[in-house]
Amino acid sequence: MVHRNLGKSGLRVSCLGLGTWVTFGSQISDEMAESVMTLAFDSGVNLFDTAEVYASGRYPPDSVLRGINQSRSSYVVTTKIYWGGQAQVSDRLWVFAEIVRAMTFVIDQGLAMYWGTSRWNVVEIMEAYSIARQFNLIPPVCEQAEYHYFQREKVELHLPELYHKIACGLLTGKYNDGVPESSRAAMKGYTWLKERLHSEEGKKQLRKIKELHLLADRLNCTAAQLAIAWCLRSEGVSSVLLGVSNPDQLLENLGALRVLTQLTPPLISEMDTLLGNKPRSTKKERSS
Repeated sequence: MVHRNLGKSGLRVSCLGLGTWVTFGSQISDEMAESVMTLAFDSGVNLFDTAEVYASGRYPPDSVLRGINQSRSSYVVTTKIYWGGQAQVSDRLWVFAEIVRAMTFVIDQGLAMYWGTSRWNVVEIMEAYSIARQFNLIPPVCEQAEYHYFQREKVELHLPELYHKIACGLLTGKYNDGVPESSRAAMKGYTWLKERLHSEEGKKQLRKIKELHLLADRLNCTAAQLAIAWCLRSEGVSSVLLGVSNPDQLLENLGALRVLTQLTPPLISEMDTLLGNKPRSTKKERSS
């Protein structure tokens, strides 16, 4: 397992982390979830991502890893605060200054080591950094962003430019033949995902996914492994969070590390041509 620094912090995390939204979902037994967690840890994964709404507010990574007698210092648990579970979160929390002050308080109290953002745009992240600098508070160290074949601009272009100024399901092919009943797109509250799949743009993306499957066959790997390795190739990515529901799926995803060594510059260029969406900086155009 390869380990990288989490953003600009000194915290070392496995380049493949385990997202527990799927692992501890309502359709997965506790025994299966524990098997996946244990296998992930034994395979070198030390980053486990959760949120206050996953598994109805339970925070299983700690309880599972403590159950197999693992030292708390041997793994990293990240969580997200937004919906508030059963409690109501005041709208005032979303004033940037209050967020930065609150996160600084949490760290000062020893309740967390670092804080970061999730799905913030670059203007919001820059605002948080500016407030932290102005009031001597603790800034975020990373951004948890959506990143895959069809969502590239933020991670490959905007975030690197931002950090330079200041100083991580469609791809597996499981939707190729429709929306499985057990998938996130079929769940209540995710109708937007199903609508995206059935849109013209969604159908176009699925056609490209099928072409990428052929490329994966050439590399003797699975489509999921190729998609994960493609994300890992970006130097701005600290860790790719895996969503798995059983040990076999986890082992398959971990095989992406082998595929990463096969992603040569010519192969990446071939994939860029196929995708046709490589972000391009407009710096030169602005200066000319």
